[in-house]
Formats: sequence, C-alpha cells, structure tokens
Amino acid sequence: MDTNRRDILKMGSSAALSSLLLSGTAEAASSNSPVVVEPLTGKAGYRVANYLPRMGATSRLGLVTNDGMVIDIPAEAARQKLTLSFDPTSMISLAGSSNQGLLDLAKLFKSRGQATQNVNQIILLSPIPKPQSNIYCVGWNYLDHFEEGLKSREDKNIKEYPKVPVIFTKGTQTMNGPFDKIPYDGGISTMIDWEAELAVVIGKKGKNISEENAMEYVFGYSTYNDTTARDIQQKRQSGQWFKGKSLDGHGPMGPWVVTAGGVDLKDVRVICRVNGVEKQNASYAQMYFKIPAIIAELSRGLTLLPGDIIATGTPSGVGYSRNPPEFLKPGDVMESEVTGIGIIRNTIA
Repeated sequence: MDTNRRDILKMGSSAALSSLLLSGTAEAASSNSPVVVEPLTGKAGYRVANYLPRMGATSRLGLVTNDGMVIDIPAEAARQKLTLSFDPTSMISLAGSSNQGLLDLAKLFKSRGQATQNVNQIILLSPIPKPQSNIYCVGWNYLDHFEEGLKSREDKNIKEYPKVPVIFTKGTQTMNGPFDKIPYDGGISTMIDWEAELAVVIGKKGKNISEENAMEYVFGYSTYNDTTARDIQQKRQSGQWFKGKSLDGHGPMGPWVVTAGGVDLKDVRVICRVNGVEKQNASYAQMYFKIPAIIAELSRGLTLLPGDIIATGTPSGVGYSRNPPEFLKPGDVMESEVTGIGIIRNTIA
C-alpha cells in the first residue's frame, strides 16, 4: 500500500463514544462474521480505521493493510519518534491535515514495526463517531430509484427528475458503527428501510467550489447506509425527509475511510444485502449527479469543512418500493458494501 501525490488531503476534531455505545460495539463485533478487507481499486491509498485495540482502551486511528493487519498510528508514531501533523485519535484532524497528513502516513507505513493486530481482533468504530455537522445526503441520485419511488411518494406532483442534486441532511445522532446494532422501536416506526450509499469525506474547507476543482476537496470514501423510517417520512411527516431519516443510530458507516487515491470510482459498485439476499446493486457510472456536481451544488453559499460527510444517494431496490413492500425487522442483518472500500454489517435490534 503506497501513497501518491494525488492522494493527499485532510480533517479537524473528534469525540469519545459513550460507554453504552462502546459495549454495544463490542457485542456486535464479537457476534459478526469476519471483517472483509476489500482490495483497493485505486493505484495508491490507505485504509484508515477508527478503532479500539481492546475493550477499555481509548480509540485511535490505525492503518489497515491488504492482509488485514492494523498498524496503531499513535503507537507507531511514538516508536518512530515522528511528530504527526494531526491528532492520531481523530479522523477529522487527519482529513484536515492537508498533504502533510498523508505524507506522515506514508512514513509510518514504510518504516512500520512488527507490532500489529489482526483486524478481527479489534473493535471497529465509526470512522467519524461524532460528526461536526449534519450528514449531507443526496436524494434520487439514481434514475431507477427516482422512478421506483413515483408510486410511493406522498407528494404526487414530483414527476420530473430534478435539474440539480436534491440535498437533505441527517442529524449527527444517526451515526452508528460499521458492526453496531440498528435500534428498532415498533412504537416509533415499523417501516425501517435500507439505503446503501457511497459516502464522501471532505478534506479541506471550501465554499462556491467549481465542478472542475471539486475532487481536490475529497479526503476519502466510506461505506454508508441511509437507514430510513418510511412511515415517518411518507406519512407522519407528509413526505418531508429529515425526521424519517434521523432516528438515533440510523446511519452506520465504515468500516474505515479509504483515502482518495485508493479508490477508482469507475470500478465502484454500491450493494445492499438483507439476510444474505441482494437487494441493491449499482455502479458509480449509474449515479446521475457525480461527486463533482454534488460538491459544487452543496457548496454554493455554504462552507464545507474537513470531516464533513456526504452520502451520495442510493440505487433502486429499496424496500418500500417493492411489491409487496419489504421492511427490516428485529433480527434482520443489513449488509452494505461499496466495492474497493469495504463491507459493513448491522443487525436490527
């Protein structure tokens, strides 16, 4: 795993998880299938995880190698006597550290010692457990998904495809870990749906960014699921998206961030499986508004910051548009995959 000049960007300050969330993470990690390390599709890049080496330890960043070993970034920096340009416990700080942060990763990786752990022996956390702002999301970014929703939408007047990306947000409390349980409360919602997505992590501050320059603002990518309560979205809120998208824990992300140079977008596919059955599968090429257009539209009059997360939209195959509709129930396992990045797996509970 090398680095490359293209793959050099940024991030700023993160937060500790509560003991309750950590215990839930440990339980989820111990009961899941082995963590899959997807081959990188780009020529150069790094998988950077936020993790606990063991229960009771403090979280820190680690480099995940192709053979599934984890290099403890703060410990390795101390061993090499390397003063890092970022806080080694914060993905936001790494993303905001510009070129120097990835140069630091290159040094750590090249001269790494033997003290590593297997990725299946650690506890993987959300790469950004406490986002500094709401998670930005793109609606209807696959034509088939727009079409499949026509019959189900509360607002029957929306029939023409939008001319610019449709942006909404999810609250920060929706963030969940890559193998954590998704909370289910039948008194709140019984129509929980899946939406696998490619997530973009912003790497430098910017406003009114042009499409031509937009990719310079990307730090990396992760796997995300915009888990949605359809009965709240479509009925209780009359088609307004925020509340139905913002139930606690309804936004798992991970299992790590792959820095930009490690991902070749033309090879990316977004896939969702429920209990092992494939529900969604589409390529980045099928995405109507590509990442440069999304960043350009989102940043019009709005400042993006290092560590901001953009969920780029879900393909067709969601549960509420199926005949008959399908929804997640307690005990179901929702698996989200972005090829070349990673697989996350969450049990509904």
